[in-house]
Amino acid sequence: MDRKRIALVAHDARKPDLIGWLGANIHALEGNVFWSTGTTGRLVREAHPQLDITSLKSGPLGGDQQIGAMIAEGRIDLLVFFVDPMTAQPHDVDVKALTRLATLYNIPMACNEATADMVISSPLFTSGYRPRAVDFAAHDSRRL
Repeated sequence: MDRKRIALVAHDARKPDLIGWLGANIHALEGNVFWSTGTTGRLVREAHPQLDITSLKSGPLGGDQQIGAMIAEGRIDLLVFFVDPMTAQPHDVDVKALTRLATLYNIPMACNEATADMVISSPLFTSGYRPRAVDFAAHDSRRL
């Protein structure tokens, strides 16, 4: 199996859902490498110590941007971001920037459990699949 580099993020109200989803899918996820924003990473490590997880800063303290930078550098293969659509987020601009980067760099992004289930159950998840690299040459050479 090709080890996937997976970023885990969850809004406060969705952290238990992410922990539960990881537990329900532990056999499919073991052997991959994970990065997470601070509190989410700590909770994941406590619940699932067998996962190889590195915690970054808390989301509001820059963790979202750290994951965004990793996406831009080609160091993340999948973003699992359990979003709470019912609660206003004080760092909403950071959240939007992170989801924008996942879209821009063409990496899969699961914002809820159903999508995350579809992603990890796909045969592409365990293959050597790599999304098509995005070519920014036209953007980089544009005239202003």
